[in-house]
Amino acid sequence: MDYLMRYQRRQAHEVRIGDVVIGGNHPIEVQSMTNTPTADVELSVEQTKRIAAAGASIVRLTAQGRREGEALAPIMARLREEGCHAAIVADIHFTPEIAMIAAEAVDKVRINPGNFRIAELPRLIEICRRRGVALRIGVNHGSLAKRIFDEWGDTPEGMVASAMEYLRACRSEGFEDVVVSMKSSNTQVMVQAYRLLVEAMKREDMTYPLHLGVTEAGDGIEGRIKSAVGIGALLADGIGDTLRVSLTEAPENEVPVGRMLADYFTRREGEYRVESGRCYSPTTYAPRTLAKPIIHSEVDEGYMLLDATSENPTMEWRAAILNSEDSRPVVLRRRYDYADIEQVAIYAAADMGSLLLDGMADGVWVDAPMLSEAERSDIELMILQAARRRFSRTEYIACPSCGRTLYDIQSTLAAIKARTSHLKDLKIGVMGCIVNGPGEMADADYGYVGSSPEHITLYRGREVVERNIHQSEALDHLIEIIRRDGRWHDPE
Repeated sequence: MDYLMRYQRRQAHEVRIGDVVIGGNHPIEVQSMTNTPTADVELSVEQTKRIAAAGASIVRLTAQGRREGEALAPIMARLREEGCHAAIVADIHFTPEIAMIAAEAVDKVRINPGNFRIAELPRLIEICRRRGVALRIGVNHGSLAKRIFDEWGDTPEGMVASAMEYLRACRSEGFEDVVVSMKSSNTQVMVQAYRLLVEAMKREDMTYPLHLGVTEAGDGIEGRIKSAVGIGALLADGIGDTLRVSLTEAPENEVPVGRMLADYFTRREGEYRVESGRCYSPTTYAPRTLAKPIIHSEVDEGYMLLDATSENPTMEWRAAILNSEDSRPVVLRRRYDYADIEQVAIYAAADMGSLLLDGMADGVWVDAPMLSEAERSDIELMILQAARRRFSRTEYIACPSCGRTLYDIQSTLAAIKARTSHLKDLKIGVMGCIVNGPGEMADADYGYVGSSPEHITLYRGREVVERNIHQSEALDHLIEIIRRDGRWHDPE
């Protein structure tokens, strides 16, 4: 075995979305999504302008019903009149007729194969072709079609089967202005799905651009790290043409984080030769050891410490591990000379995430002399948790909210964290609506899902425990369920 490992962008064909062109040699574009009611033209226009001013070249709005779909044309008109030229995307679920309305107004339409009938695709493509509108096939781990789920389960392979079915249908119609996404709140599932899709498309000579994102990443440093682990693992290998960092915060907060990630991967340099007999498969999880994943303060002589100093740390580490005859578990170490904790967290997660997700490394050492010891340890533990390797705190699978959200999800997430963050090794899903909610939080222990305005349905795993509780009482009910299950303890 003798091959080179280097950074090289996957070649995708160009797709125009309004005034924005992605794919080809164009830079990675960053996008976000409004959380205003789309039917409120004034609010949606103002928020779209704020998102665009933050640096997003593409902005998505939900259109879940006729009122929302019909509001898109006046929103577009107002935006263009007021000098905002961000590409506008309509997000469609369940109702093909709304997709047809949206396609007459916006620059791109996103459909979910899990809830959009493929028989309606030729009619949508006809409108998109006539108007020069792009199409996104947006597969979500949490909302696969029943027939796909029955055959494949909620697996990366099932997500790929769903995407390829729709891509073949687009190709049969001679329509190539298509973008694909394979999103999940589980970073291992998300990365595996994109890598499998790239291989599947390559086998059929497809070069569609890819939009990257980790759904329901949450908020704060934790949400940023989770997004950086998943998105960074793909960007490190040259995969991705647009991206969104989905945070349970104001949508304009997502944009600088996304821009930081996209810009970070413009500086990947260096080639690394692998000469050992060991092979690397990006679509096969093959852990090197069964060692406990650790942080810097836990390192001992039983672990092999690997430093990366180049502008391409992911490839440098990967090649070093594959070339090594040392069978000890690996700890990844890299120095980050920044005082901004967010910058350190995002860069370290993006650099190290791929090796952790693939099972090639078992520990992280974030050498950040300008941060405190506690800050460094927190970042390291959050990276390990985001990569699904070691759970040390409550994990919140929280959607970023959109125009479909049925309650104030930002304040609700803060309230749930305040009452439950002392619990260990627990996953709680906090979802704004039922579109992706029950599915995306499928591996959560408990779920808090909007079911109607200001009303919540509570889940234990996939099982509904209580329906339509008023939001003022829902958190107390959730805690009582956790308590009855014997998984509650009071804060120390």
